[in-house]
Amino acid sequence: MKNLLLVVLISFVLVSCSKNDVNNSNCRFLLSIGVNTTINLNLPQYSQLQFISNSVYIPNVGNKGIIVTNSGTGFLAWDAADPNHTQQSCSVVRGNGLEGTCGCTDANTYSFITGQSLGKALTCTLKRYRVEQSGNTLLISN
Repeated sequence: MKNLLLVVLISFVLVSCSKNDVNNSNCRFLLSIGVNTTINLNLPQYSQLQFISNSVYIPNVGNKGIIVTNSGTGFLAWDAADPNHTQQSCSVVRGNGLEGTCGCTDANTYSFITGQSLGKALTCTLKRYRVEQSGNTLLISN
């Protein structure tokens, strides 16, 4: 009887654990572009990342550039393209600190800590990239 209960419990857990398809099926505006870039934190253009709660925009990487943030517990990297509408010249999310806003008329605002929208509920979150730190160098990839 215990074995049957265990099998039913494990089956329930496996069936109820599904991949979050919200970002995959509804968030179709971003291209799946390979990202593999390094930044040297000693360079002047990245000096703001030495301080907690600061962000830096890096152009020509990913869909519309990337945003790197010092969260205080590590570094986070996000694609700077607004994932909630078609890509246009205005759809770059930029900001300073821990949040940024799209330049289009919808002015979607996002957290650079969670990637989620702020103010109004939006379907898609910012696309996150992996960040590995080795000394004063950050490797950003997907």
